Amino acid sequence: MSLNTLAASEVIGRLHEFDTLIDARSEDEYALDHLPNAVNWPTLNNDERHAIGTLYAQVNAFEAKKRGAAMAARNIADHIEREVIDKPKSWQPLAYCWRGGQRSGALSLILSQIGFRVTLLEGGYKAFRAAVVQDIPRLANALQWRVIVGTTGSGKTRLLQALAKLGAQVVDLEALARHRSSVLGALPGLAQPSQKRFDTLVWQALRQLDTARPVFIESESKKVGNVAVPAALIEAMHQSPCLNLVLSDAERVALLMEDYDFFVRDTESFCERLQVLAEFKGKAVVALWQAQVRAGEIAPVVQALLTQHYDPTYLQSMRRNFSQFENAKTIVPQDHSTAAMERLAQKIIAAST
Repeated sequence: MSLNTLAASEVIGRLHEFDTLIDARSEDEYALDHLPNAVNWPTLNNDERHAIGTLYAQVNAFEAKKRGAAMAARNIADHIEREVIDKPKSWQPLAYCWRGGQRSGALSLILSQIGFRVTLLEGGYKAFRAAVVQDIPRLANALQWRVIVGTTGSGKTRLLQALAKLGAQVVDLEALARHRSSVLGALPGLAQPSQKRFDTLVWQALRQLDTARPVFIESESKKVGNVAVPAALIEAMHQSPCLNLVLSDAERVALLMEDYDFFVRDTESFCERLQVLAEFKGKAVVALWQAQVRAGEIAPVVQALLTQHYDPTYLQSMRRNFSQFENAKTIVPQDHSTAAMERLAQKIIAAST
């Protein structure tokens, strides 16, 4: 039998050493967050976990443990039949559950009895989560950030994508958060990750970066939709050099009409989202915008949103929060197209090497 335990503080630096990371929690627990690239082998599935919890509360722990053991044994047998039979003896997995106790312990014990070298994450997911939260400040403060600033619609995300395509180091917080970071930024059909999942995704992105090279990131507020950017990362961004991306109003409107084409196609959804701005701009102004949208006059509404709502708020926030904003180097693409952003990205990369 070969069963080891490893503290979370060690595991986060050695994830690459394991052939498979096994999350023994239920499907819902796994969906909320999990270790990078972990697979889900529930020792108790959602329904079973609920049933055993009810037995604990309404009958007693002994009866619950008996039922739970029977369910766990069947599930572990299924996992072994499906996933383990073809594994060589050299296969080395790491297993964890919520606290590193019964669920992952039972699975790990059986795998180790077979003869596999199994590692059990001490303290389970809860300890991993604490280690990630503690590690993010170290990672964020070690990197050379270059913050892409610019008013709404100036193409910051497009420029980040162009930089990444050309091999630059990029962290795209909006992509990780599945949100475009504004009142109208929710993406149709895409739910945002949980806060824990977002933190893990940010941590995973940061740990893969080279501290000797600059990292480009878009200026963001403290929240991207419903998830909060780790405070240490926000603070590092606030203190870092900025590149100010500038586009004309006409180009910004054209870009937003492309990026938010789902609102152009579904005007009622656009009107519904505009209603959120009533408390900021007043009911009469929003009602006028909604009437224009329904009449097909969408571009003028986008222009008004930029100049009357987004721009003043954005510029005030930048000056207040980003210490190097006033000294930002101005960068101007030829237009809002992807090709223009790639040409600009080439110049930025050349200047940063």
